[in-house]
Amino acid sequence: MARFAQITNATRATTVAERCRVASSTRDRTVGLLGTPPPGEPLLIERSPSIHMFFMRYPIDVVFIDRGLRVTKVVAGLKPWRVVWWARGARDCLELPAGALSSTETQQGDQLVITESADKGGVSGR
Repeated sequence: MARFAQITNATRATTVAERCRVASSTRDRTVGLLGTPPPGEPLLIERSPSIHMFFMRYPIDVVFIDRGLRVTKVVAGLKPWRVVWWARGARDCLELPAGALSSTETQQGDQLVITESADKGGVSGR
C-alpha cells in the first residue's frame, strides 16, 4: 500500500508538497518517478543521498534532507540524464515538479516538517 505525507517548510511557512508519495521499499526507491507523466508528483525517497535522472523525460526540482529534516542541498530544474552523486549530510531526497523550489522559496538550511496523511496511510511522525 502506498504511503503519503504532507511536507511543509517551517522556515518559510510554505507547503512544499500537499500530497507526497513516500518511497521506502527498494523497488519504490529504484523506480522513483520513472514512467510518470510530467510534471511529476512529489516523491520522498527515503535513504537516498544521491539520485540519477537516467531514462527520465522531464526536469524536476530536488531537495536533499538530513535526519533532522534540515535541507542540506537543493537542485532546481535537474534535467534528464543527469546525476547528483552525493549530497553531503543528506539522508533522504525529495523530488518535486520543476518550479516548486522557487514557488516555495525552499533553500539550503531550511527546516522541513513531514506530517502523516490521514486518508492514505502515511509515514510515522518524523
